[in-house]
Amino acid sequence: MALALSGCQYLPEQAGLGAEPEAAPTTSCRTVEPTFDNEACLLPSWVAYGLASQRGDGEWRRQKQNELDADYELSEAERELARAVALAWGSEQEWRQASELYEAHTHAAPADLQPLLLYWRNELEGRRALASRSTEARAQVQSLQRQNAELSEKLEALTAIEQNMNLRQQSP
Repeated sequence: MALALSGCQYLPEQAGLGAEPEAAPTTSCRTVEPTFDNEACLLPSWVAYGLASQRGDGEWRRQKQNELDADYELSEAERELARAVALAWGSEQEWRQASELYEAHTHAAPADLQPLLLYWRNELEGRRALASRSTEARAQVQSLQRQNAELSEKLEALTAIEQNMNLRQQSP
C-alpha cells in the first residue's frame, strides 16, 4: 500500500480526471477588501482583514477608518462591520465601540459570515472582561496597600504606646 501511494506527489493534480484545469483567479481573496458581494471570497477576505487588523497599529486603523468613510459602494452593514473588525484590536475604548458595532450589524451579514463575526465578538467580549477584571484587581491591590500602610502606622503607634507604658512601670 505504501509503495502504491509513494510518488503521488509527482502526478499532475488534474491527471486522469478528464477535467480542464480551472483558470487561476485574477485577484487573490486575501487582497480583496471585505464585502458581502463576492461569495467565493467572503470568508477568506474577512479573515485576512481580521488578521491585518490584529497586526495593524493605530496608524493602520486610522487609515482604514478613513478608507471606510470614503467608500460609498459599501453598504452600511459592510462598512460598520469592517470598522468593528479594525477597532477590535485597538484601545480598550475602541473595543467598546467595536462590540456595539458587532451587535448592531452582525444580523445584516450573510449567514455564512455570521458565525465568524459572532466568534470575533465573543472573543472581544472575553478580552474586555479580562481587562475589566484586571483593572478591578489593580484597584483592589491599591486599596489593600493603603489599608496595609494604615495598619502599619497604627501598629507603630501602639508599639510606641506599649514601650512608654513599659518604661513607666520600670521607673520607681
